[in-house]
Amino acid sequence: MYAIPFLDLPPLTGAQGAVTLPGSKSISNRVLLLSALCEGTTVVHDLLDSDDTRVMLQALRQLGCGVDVAGTTVTITGLGGRAWPAEAIEFFMGNAGTAMRPLTAALAVHGGDFLLKGVPRMHERPIGDLVDALRELGCAIDYLGNEGYPPLRVRQPSLQLDKPIPVRGDVSSQFLTALLMALPLAAHDRAITIEVVGELISKPYIEITLNLLARYGIAVQRQGWQRFVIPAGSRYQSPGSIHVEADASSASYFIALGAIAQGSGIRVNGVGADSIQGDIRFVEAAQLMGAKVTSGPNWLEITRGAWPLKGIELDCNHIPDAAMTLAVMALYADGPTTLTNIASWRVKETDRIVAMATECRKLGATVEEGPDWIKVHPLPAGQWQRASIHTYDDHRVAMCFSLAAFNADRVPVRIEDPKCVAKTFPDYFEALFDVATADTDRIPVICIDGPTASGKGTLASRVAAQLGYHYLDSGALYRVTAHAALQAGLTLEAADETKIADLARRLPVRFEGEQVLLDGVDVTDAIRSEQGGMNASRVSVLPAVREALVDLQHSFQRLPGLLADGRDMGTVIFPNAPLKVFLTASAAQRAERRYKQLISKGFSANIDSLRADLEARDARDMSRSVAPLKPAQDALQQDNSQLSIEASVEQVLAWWQGRNR
Repeated sequence: MYAIPFLDLPPLTGAQGAVTLPGSKSISNRVLLLSALCEGTTVVHDLLDSDDTRVMLQALRQLGCGVDVAGTTVTITGLGGRAWPAEAIEFFMGNAGTAMRPLTAALAVHGGDFLLKGVPRMHERPIGDLVDALRELGCAIDYLGNEGYPPLRVRQPSLQLDKPIPVRGDVSSQFLTALLMALPLAAHDRAITIEVVGELISKPYIEITLNLLARYGIAVQRQGWQRFVIPAGSRYQSPGSIHVEADASSASYFIALGAIAQGSGIRVNGVGADSIQGDIRFVEAAQLMGAKVTSGPNWLEITRGAWPLKGIELDCNHIPDAAMTLAVMALYADGPTTLTNIASWRVKETDRIVAMATECRKLGATVEEGPDWIKVHPLPAGQWQRASIHTYDDHRVAMCFSLAAFNADRVPVRIEDPKCVAKTFPDYFEALFDVATADTDRIPVICIDGPTASGKGTLASRVAAQLGYHYLDSGALYRVTAHAALQAGLTLEAADETKIADLARRLPVRFEGEQVLLDGVDVTDAIRSEQGGMNASRVSVLPAVREALVDLQHSFQRLPGLLADGRDMGTVIFPNAPLKVFLTASAAQRAERRYKQLISKGFSANIDSLRADLEARDARDMSRSVAPLKPAQDALQQDNSQLSIEASVEQVLAWWQGRNR
């Protein structure tokens, strides 16, 4: 996950490959609560690991459920047949509506002393219609802030179940879902009827709820979409184990990707024609716009069909979350696209009608909006604008607008607060970069070169972390190559030059901060030793090895960008890099830094000897016949002799921002 202030997406051109989606948020949180209400244990497979599910899991632990997490498999020991806690409990629900609404209902029907609160946005999301329905049946719920909104206090109920319970259906389907999941707790000796007031929106989400209730032993009788009856004698029964299918809403971004991007197409694994989720019908909307889609029980394959896409007008009541993706697809259409019946967008993680309209306009689009509709006009070539997309702490806004990076004018797109995708798809951007492609010259590279002990490694790794870019420590590659060659039983001599070069081309090395990992094993200390440096010098004189390592270094230029440090990054390896920095710290200052570093590790050192060694090495590096140490002609020089690492990082970031305005 990119836990950084912003993520810059370079212009993307194509996409091909396969994506395995995380579990459905809607199914995951329903299954967790249903499992908690059963007697015995339920093993939940393929559970979504996200902010919203962690909120629900923590709440279940507070209630006394057994919760055993092993990756995406979670074993829940339920509360059925056991006493619930008697003490007061305060629950923090974040911004998780799929946890807040049904848990509130279950707590209110059972009774206790509970306080439920969340982030500020949760306290702006209406819950009054659910509270009104719960009060109608005798639940005791108090508002602790604004009337109709969390936070809430729940007390002991005095249930009255002799008449139908009315609930509004035109604001959020989660209110009805909450009642359907909670009321079996009170239906042991009588049937309970729920009547929907007004039109029920997001009906497919109710179908998910009914499907899951049936799997937990609750056979709700549905009379159209207005009346639901929970039979007398209803009691939750654990299915023993249950699998969570992949998230159909998350599939929408990759369905759209296949429709927009050039390439051989995208395969989505984990959700398909047999899905119980309503958002699988996004496939139909994408096909209306021109996408070519084939499917199996749990997979989809998408390729570009009509181009440009076709503008459409669509009632999106059946796909409220996935419909947001259509608003960005509309930018690539041949005419305007109008999405209607989306009033529920206004009470989600943010007011999504306002958010989508505002951010599309930043890109240069003309957008019209109304109480429950949005009309997006396409953006032809020559009219796209570079934009910084505000994401409103809304995961779907961030994921939708990543698709804008495929624009015809090859302008980059900045996604602010990319970590907000953790709500449902923590690794979304990693998944996108695994299948998206870009012209190599469009993938940004920042080079930081400099003499030994100038601090380039620390500086480069920290700038890379700030930007979410890959990191290349070129100097370490020779050390790792020598280390790997010795492990393979090779000598570091010309006799094994060809074998070492072959090994170097496919070296499974990566850098995480200042750690060096070889095939997943941390070899940092092993290669940083004095012997490691001597071994590196021995392989560096082998021409075939140097050539192989040049190819390997080029392979690090991957989405979304690269920070490369060394002595010839800007002059030899990446001569076209848009930003090159050359460090010029004095030998005296570098010697002092190295001295302090060695002393702190318990090694003896002589500062004069260190300085002499550095000056001698500088002379050798600058006089090398191949790739001598020198600044590139267009490099910006930074004398970091007196700069803190924080100040050095800030300066490089400022230079980079200046190049990207």
